[in-house]
Amino acid sequence: MNNILKTGRLRRDINILGVSFLVLNGLIGAAIFALPATLHEKAGLFSPWLFILISLLFITIILCFSELSSYFKESGGPVLYSYTAFGSIVGFQTGLFLYIARMAAMAANINVIIYYAAFFIPNLADGWIRIAIIIALLSSLAISNILGIKSAIRILSFLSTLKLLPLLILILVGLPYVSPSEVISLDFPKIDNMGATALILIYAFMGFEGALVTAGETDNPRKNLPHALIFTVMAITLLYFFIQLVYSSVAPEVITNKPLIELGKILLGSTGAIIITLAAIFSIAGNLMGNMITTPRMTYAMAEERTLPQWFGKLHSKYDTPANSIIFYTIICAALAISGSFIWLAILSSLARLVMYIICIAAIPVLRRKMDPETLAQAQLVPMGYVILPIALILCLWIASYSPSDAWYSLIALISLGTVLYWFARQRE
Repeated sequence: MNNILKTGRLRRDINILGVSFLVLNGLIGAAIFALPATLHEKAGLFSPWLFILISLLFITIILCFSELSSYFKESGGPVLYSYTAFGSIVGFQTGLFLYIARMAAMAANINVIIYYAAFFIPNLADGWIRIAIIIALLSSLAISNILGIKSAIRILSFLSTLKLLPLLILILVGLPYVSPSEVISLDFPKIDNMGATALILIYAFMGFEGALVTAGETDNPRKNLPHALIFTVMAITLLYFFIQLVYSSVAPEVITNKPLIELGKILLGSTGAIIITLAAIFSIAGNLMGNMITTPRMTYAMAEERTLPQWFGKLHSKYDTPANSIIFYTIICAALAISGSFIWLAILSSLARLVMYIICIAAIPVLRRKMDPETLAQAQLVPMGYVILPIALILCLWIASYSPSDAWYSLIALISLGTVLYWFARQRE
């Protein structure tokens, strides 16, 4: 392996469209294909507006990360932000939390995509066939990633198109069934356990942070990352709104774990069910590809910061991609996906992200004091910062408060383990 690896700089081959695809695929995975029935059951015709309300809250977090991303040109995202603000140990543990969260999501979604594909081939999820598909799928994602970020982004763009088109068709076909009175239905319903409902909704907006990790391979990252974050989240909010609106108008009585497939069947017959099933597969595949592109760059960035062994920072001699980090991530995800031991990590995934959000938001005042005047003048500062920053922090703390105690205990254990690993790496360095 050493004869094809080198140290060096990543190529800046991701433009603003590529960043937008990374954000889009980080957000749109499997959630939107399962949420509509649950939300309609809780909020009825008001359910589409819940996406608008939650996005207005969540945009406070997005604005915080837009400012953070406008300070840096290097890879690492949240790891780099917390490292610069609070030092190497906090940066390392931030990276550990986010790495575990994305690794768990990767392992879980690989099994989900096999579950959807079993719609066409029933035995696909059984025994050695499932294992072979997991290995083949992960290997293909890793190889396309090692061959260069441009080829990976091309595949991601293709998958994004394949998953967005069926959803847009569903909206266009279903909108004639929506009456104006339903669109302006603003009677706020009584929602039992509002916190838990918000928790479900907020997860549909999580995953954007992966795109920030690739700043070292992004063209003009201080400008393109903030713009892509804000505009992509706004566009996805509208997509969620109209999907929920069509579902609540056309198929309100359909309560299944695959509501959009049932909606497609109502609007377009069996062909519609097949189209939406394929859309779900392509959606999750795009999420997997985006995850494979972004997450290995975290261990690369941590190696650059000397909080992980330099082996993770080696680049492929021909393609200038972090090959060792990609291979390591692929092997771990394959083991977790095959064994099923990823389940306990999946429980931690959302909580780990929230802790990471809190650390990064808290880093903003510190970084404002540390940045040189030129960088600060060009940064995309959070408007009304003294209002937005507390709202973003309170939102994260409120959502995190609904996490089960077992998740908190496990997170504390991981913090302790992370501290041990950090000191071990520092001693070796």
